[in-house]
Amino acid sequence: MGTPPTIAPPAVIGILGGGQLGRMLGTAARAMGYRVAILDPDPECPAAAVADRVVIGSYDDVGAALRLAELCDVVTYELEHVSAAVVEAVEASVPVRPGRGTLVVTQDRLAERRFVEEVGATVAPWREVRSVAEARDAVDTLGIPLRLKLPIGGYDGRGQLRIVATAELDDAWERLGQTADAPLLAERELEFEAELSVIVARAVDGDVAVFPIARNLHDAGILVESVAPANLPGDVAERAEAIGRSLAAAMDLCGTLTAELFLLPDGTLVVNELAPRVHNSGHWTIEGAATSQFEQHIRAICGLGLGSPATVIPTAVVNVLGQGSRREARLLGVAAALADPAVHLHLYDKRRVFERRKMGHLTAVAADADTALAQARTALAALRWADDGTDDATQEDDR
Repeated sequence: MGTPPTIAPPAVIGILGGGQLGRMLGTAARAMGYRVAILDPDPECPAAAVADRVVIGSYDDVGAALRLAELCDVVTYELEHVSAAVVEAVEASVPVRPGRGTLVVTQDRLAERRFVEEVGATVAPWREVRSVAEARDAVDTLGIPLRLKLPIGGYDGRGQLRIVATAELDDAWERLGQTADAPLLAERELEFEAELSVIVARAVDGDVAVFPIARNLHDAGILVESVAPANLPGDVAERAEAIGRSLAAAMDLCGTLTAELFLLPDGTLVVNELAPRVHNSGHWTIEGAATSQFEQHIRAICGLGLGSPATVIPTAVVNVLGQGSRREARLLGVAAALADPAVHLHLYDKRRVFERRKMGHLTAVAADADTALAQARTALAALRWADDGTDDATQEDDR
């Protein structure tokens, strides 16, 4: 079989999921002349503002997905919590890139770890456990601290428990909302030197482009900072890129794959998580790379030549997280944050803010990544979320 035909503008790109990643994918697609259709349960989702059509439906609603497919020339997804049945149904009539195989491998943590090991990459020592007794055996083998994780679902630190004492296993299934015999991933908690991510774009014809490695910082499971290119010793960047390339090739990816890695004290690189999509740790590419991860993904799934992933300037990203109780989202301090001309603000148009919700991000560019990170942190410190009805005067001054 030859290479599939190019999908050129003004074709319609369908996106399963209308969150901030869908919004930024849609923005890149529209800049290239494409039309955009979104499937999301929320008619006011962040991507709705950049979409030509929004189909309302859950991520396991096959009927709604088929209505989306009727509008589209190609379909992609912005999150891996889409039902595999949805992707399978859509693939019968419209190309889905990445496809069902990639989704199945990456949406189930147990399947993901088996896949990574089959490819020859390293993961943390792990076991599948289905009972408290098996979890206790896992503790004997893997040690403590231990992480118990839901195989499917959970993100930003949700859907997992940190086990520091064997007694905590007794009600672990209940705390995770699972029946007593449901499978869980038990995984050794690793001490690491750095958290890294490698983002690989792979086109329809197998051409590959790899972005420079980012160095990340998480807080309670949520990514809070990324800098790129990462300052890494020796051949770490080359080995990380090789891991990303091998994983993308093994799953016959068409689109974007993000591999989050741990760099251990002995120099070993361990795969922590895979995401078959654009990723928070790649937001630096909007200002810092010759081609953003979002444009690159559109080019890959449409059969266009891939753009250069090269860094044009060192860049840092800090996430803008929600604070406090659920309320209308009104951000204060924007003028102060953007007083530094090297700083850029990206808000996701989420109508409600609450504690630790990802509401946007700031990027800063500089001659080196450490300087950029300091500038981004300073800008972040100028921002805060208005309380309901108590900051109207401040808001007026900040417009």
